[in-house]
Amino acid sequence: MARTNPVQFIQQVRAEVGKVVWPTRREVTLTTIMVFIMAAVMALFFTLVDMIIRFGLENVLSSF
Repeated sequence: MARTNPVQFIQQVRAEVGKVVWPTRREVTLTTIMVFIMAAVMALFFTLVDMIIRFGLENVLSSF
């Protein structure tokens, strides 16, 4: 692989960073809110699944 000197490297990095499309503040806020909502929904789901499994196991183990 060809080596580039530090000046060329910095120029290439600046060119690539210039191509990045940065999200707006509104997009970041909405995405963050959606992540928190989905985390809460998944926590509720796994809590319910855990309760159902625990209930089933308690019933099975108490019958012996």
